Amino acid sequence: MKIPKCMSTQHPDNVNPPFFAEGNEISGEDEIAEAYYVFSHLGCDEQMWDCEGKEVDNYVVKKLLTKYEPFFRDNKLGEDFFLTLRVPNPTVEKAEAKILLETLESIPRSYDTARLFYGEERAPVFEVILPMAASTKCLDRIYQYYLDFVVGKQNQPFKKGDITIKDWIGEFKPENINVIPLFEDKPGMLQADSITRNYLEDKNVEYQRVFLARSDPAMNYGIISAVLLNKIALERFNILSEDLGIDIYPIIGMGSAPFRGNLEPSRVEEVGLEYPSAHTLTLQSSFKYDHPHAEVVDAINKLKKRKTTTPHEMDEEKTLDIIDRYAAEYEKQIIKLAPIINRVAKYVPSRRKRKLHIGLFGYSRSIGEISLPRAITFTCALYSLGIPPEVLGLNAITDADRDYLQEVYKNFDLDLKKAIQYLDRDSKLLNPKLKEYLNLYYPEIDQDHSHLELTRDINKSLSTNQTEGMGEKILRGANLRKFLG
Repeated sequence: MKIPKCMSTQHPDNVNPPFFAEGNEISGEDEIAEAYYVFSHLGCDEQMWDCEGKEVDNYVVKKLLTKYEPFFRDNKLGEDFFLTLRVPNPTVEKAEAKILLETLESIPRSYDTARLFYGEERAPVFEVILPMAASTKCLDRIYQYYLDFVVGKQNQPFKKGDITIKDWIGEFKPENINVIPLFEDKPGMLQADSITRNYLEDKNVEYQRVFLARSDPAMNYGIISAVLLNKIALERFNILSEDLGIDIYPIIGMGSAPFRGNLEPSRVEEVGLEYPSAHTLTLQSSFKYDHPHAEVVDAINKLKKRKTTTPHEMDEEKTLDIIDRYAAEYEKQIIKLAPIINRVAKYVPSRRKRKLHIGLFGYSRSIGEISLPRAITFTCALYSLGIPPEVLGLNAITDADRDYLQEVYKNFDLDLKKAIQYLDRDSKLLNPKLKEYLNLYYPEIDQDHSHLELTRDINKSLSTNQTEGMGEKILRGANLRKFLG
């Protein structure tokens, strides 16, 4: 069984719209073209299909096979290339809950479409991603609902003595689906192995995929915490795999900003070494559309050839102590910056027409008594102010912490140096102790002067309430960085 190495996603962190988009925002029909494009032109072997929002298309399989027939005749969906559905979590996302049922019901219909197209039994869709996984029950409910209510109803007669649903409209396949838990917060990531262990207890599976968020943990607890939480979870998954004798294939959700993963075409080797046991890495919109096509294709080929090895060994007690101290300082600094982050967020241009999934704390991320925008907008707002979020909270890191981090977080200095080139060291928004720390440990990093000029212009516009053209300035800064947020 082929397990994809590269998962294209619909996260809107791109500066430049793709050539096939009708405008600056990617629409529902554009996303059909996008799925074909990443398979056929980029060679990416998997597309995540986010099943939320007004324009989401549950007929994606039918549209792909009919619109791009020659390609899919030679390249089989479900064997050579994969479409993986991200479904709403009804435990958390009540407003979108029934979309889950529609999505699960669409899987047998897509199976029928592919059977007609290929003339053989083939499931084009057989895996779903469940976000905000917080318990085994959440996963089991998806698995059992599909088994008992989507497929299970086929053997029910309409009434005693009448034909069954299967006799009436045909067989329902695939017989079951794989559920991929997506762990997005600290409690979830620290329980990820036990949640997965309990889920697998009564199932006979060949393998299990698991998904670790990298972006939301960074927003909630800071970049260092996000990296360390991923590494703890990866090490525990490795132990779980050995215990159960089942292959576990981790996915990590990576964006292009260092804060959200630092995965761009020129960085695939370093990121691969940072997470040696991660089987699949996500390619978000900036990776695909903000770099030359040849570089993107070359990077994807490298990722597909990448060999995984065992994860880094972590001292959990020391790691969790660093996370707690650093996250507390990060949170204090975020609370002070929240009003201006929210103010700038209003001007960050949208890159997708569809509503994205709601995120960990509802429609906006809440901390204390404040709300903040989603991670991409949040990251963009801070970069646009000249305060890269990567630096926040760093003054909580001691010399001993730094020594340990440089040992276990391989790209620690590399990630920070990339972010600090966009820092305005003279910003009044910068915490004085943090400024001291940055001048001590990172005194000689060359600044991007064009970016600095833009961020100072943005700050001046905010202070004088002259915000006309703010979106354009934000985009110009993003273009220099090669990612929106």
